[in-house]
Amino acid sequence: MARPNGVVIVSERYWAFAGSDGTLSEGRMPRSDSRWRRIPLVRGLARLCASLSPLFRKTGVARDRDRAILGGALVLPFGFVFLPETISLAIGLILTAILLVWLFRGRTLSLHGAEHRAIAAAEERRLCSTWTGAVKPSRYSARCGTNFAALVLPITFFAERLWPLTAAFYTPVVVTLVALAFSMELWLVLQALPRRLARLVLLPGLCLQRLTTREPTLAETRVALRAVDAVLRRELAS
Repeated sequence: MARPNGVVIVSERYWAFAGSDGTLSEGRMPRSDSRWRRIPLVRGLARLCASLSPLFRKTGVARDRDRAILGGALVLPFGFVFLPETISLAIGLILTAILLVWLFRGRTLSLHGAEHRAIAAAEERRLCSTWTGAVKPSRYSARCGTNFAALVLPITFFAERLWPLTAAFYTPVVVTLVALAFSMELWLVLQALPRRLARLVLLPGLCLQRLTTREPTLAETRVALRAVDAVLRRELAS
């Protein structure tokens, strides 16, 4: 994931944050109970929560203010269930627009592209040539969170309209969690598909990345490569 001041790279066991100022922070991802990994839907939510760990943990990459804003963005929409639908929709759209502007502020778009390029360089075994600028792997990625968001939005939309149970004040919360869990299950299936087929299914999200990424400079690509190197080093050493 990209930040305005650097890039976070995450594996199953480790994470690393390379700052644009040359700093490097590293940490271990939380260990999930093996029992949760065998339960459909629940395992998806557990994995989704774990992916946010580098942002929300006290020793992670986000400042206290950033964690408060991100936490509020996740929790606040659940309070909209007590508002009339039209007011809730209007406030939700306004807050979403504000959140997107905040998330993609500064150099985030370029560093987001650099993140994808660095990961592609590792997958294609072209880290050195990417570091020197001899090659430029794609800045678009099939595993980007933008693709996941492109899955979640339509699934949540249809889940709200096809929900079979009687509506209650907690229904939006339950529907959102079910939609996220189902989206994560679908996401895992797509990641296991042949590359060309997966990219075809994820085409809407890949097109959306034209808005959520920019062509990175070589210096920005090297920031992401340092984070990739830190994670690979720890993975290979363990």
